Amino acid sequence: MSKQLIECVPNISEGRDSVKIKQVTDVIETVEGVKLLDVDPGKATNRTVITFVGEPEQVIKAAFLVIKKASELIDMSKQSGEHPRMGATDVCPLVPISGISMEETAAYAHKLGERVGDELNIPIYFYENAATSEERKNLANCRSGEYEGLNQKLSDPHWRPDAGPAEFNDYVKHTGATAISARDFLVAYNVNLNTTSARRANSIAFDIREGGRVKREGNPITGKVAQDENGEPIRIPGTLKSVKGIGWYIEEYGIAQLSLNLTNISITPVHIAFDEACKKSYERGIRVTGSELVGLIPLKAMLDAGKYFLQKQNRSLGVSESELIKIAIKSMGLDDLAPFIPEEKIIEYVLSAGEPAKLVDLDLVEFANETASESPAPGGGSIAAYVGVLGVSLGTMVANLSSHKRGWDDKWEEYSIWAEKGEAHKNKLLYLVDEDTKAFNKIMEAFRLPKGNDEEKAARKQAVEDATKYAIEIPFQVLKTSYQSMEVMKAMADSGLKSSISDAGVGALCARTAVMGAFLNVKINVSGLTDKAFVNDVLSKGEQIQRKAIELESEILKIVEAKL
Repeated sequence: MSKQLIECVPNISEGRDSVKIKQVTDVIETVEGVKLLDVDPGKATNRTVITFVGEPEQVIKAAFLVIKKASELIDMSKQSGEHPRMGATDVCPLVPISGISMEETAAYAHKLGERVGDELNIPIYFYENAATSEERKNLANCRSGEYEGLNQKLSDPHWRPDAGPAEFNDYVKHTGATAISARDFLVAYNVNLNTTSARRANSIAFDIREGGRVKREGNPITGKVAQDENGEPIRIPGTLKSVKGIGWYIEEYGIAQLSLNLTNISITPVHIAFDEACKKSYERGIRVTGSELVGLIPLKAMLDAGKYFLQKQNRSLGVSESELIKIAIKSMGLDDLAPFIPEEKIIEYVLSAGEPAKLVDLDLVEFANETASESPAPGGGSIAAYVGVLGVSLGTMVANLSSHKRGWDDKWEEYSIWAEKGEAHKNKLLYLVDEDTKAFNKIMEAFRLPKGNDEEKAARKQAVEDATKYAIEIPFQVLKTSYQSMEVMKAMADSGLKSSISDAGVGALCARTAVMGAFLNVKINVSGLTDKAFVNDVLSKGEQIQRKAIELESEILKIVEAKL
């Protein structure tokens, strides 16, 4: 079972005083097992979005400390800012990342809220998936009236807090109230406009957001609000589902923005929100100049955006991860107001910071030197995998060149599909470069286990057997993936750009070498195994794949030679 991980994204009502912000974020780093991912202050909004991740118990401990410290440092009776808010810690959502359900996450939200209410005496409202009623699911309902209306709200039995005091005492006057939730991954996304009009920005936000705007009789701005038969306001829905939004003016930048919350990016991704903002802005005589992400974004969202904009240009989608991210940044103007640094804004990259260096992160000279050194790893298995990487990279290059060839515009999609297949094979083989070395190290670790008594000997023997099997499975994956990658070189030899046909041939040579090299590593590792059925099976399958790879290489080279 994978480790349970949740993300916590408290928003505190302080974005100007860097000393206070640091005092709040410092408490997070006192909790072992919690990683602070991002701190994003906004001067005009006077709000800081903090992001950290870890196992549930540690995360809610850190969240409690954040709420406590913010309540000590921020006096809501003196606070002001552009963003709606009702407390020193305004919202504190918990987001399931891996190994945990939304229901389990909601239970942790309740546990956190009850502790804050009991120990800190701060009124707590549960919203979204932690809500105690349908009405409270919507954060806007829980925060209606904001801090200025909190006195009246707390005196209304209908809006009694889910935890904490139901009175606006001197302490609550200082701290305000906090909304705590369990929710899906939310992307806070601002779209920059070439206007200073908050009113016009707000109109565009109303055009876009799911809740839309209220319908009015006569004048659409000043007319009487239209009502249904139950006396409820009739709404004109916006164009995008799972999007909340308002317009505001940001003095810091001297522009108006659309402030959008994308509450489910599988329904409305960032790139769709950006394009719709461009369309609705243009209809109102306004131009989008760029956008900004507040907090972090999943890698997949950036890759999907890159592919979306490439597809609109009829360009191949089979390019590297870094290229897709670059296309996404430039297409949405994410560097319009400040540099967009993927290592600081993409959640997977932030989480991987500080991990041991990978072989594939070395430059070419460093990789060669490391291979030539007296260390036994990286060895033949890792090298076979990397030769496979080079082979399919050449095939992918031919596919991308063919996709972009003048006069072949009607065939770009066909070549794009081949390039995407090549990228997938390349990425798997890159992973296997390091994994083969890890597999070798696991065998070494198993041999170092103690063998002082019969129990230790048995455990050591089993550990060596298991590690050896893994050290066979990894080069077998290299063998299989390298053979499968040859489909790209074959297709490019058949129909790719003629001036690059030799590249397809070299790619095939590399792939066949990777297959044979990986199979040598399979064979050297099977000798110590006692599981003879496993050995016979893997050798039989390996022989078949190696034979097919050699035959396919010959076929590809014949095509290449005939066209040279």
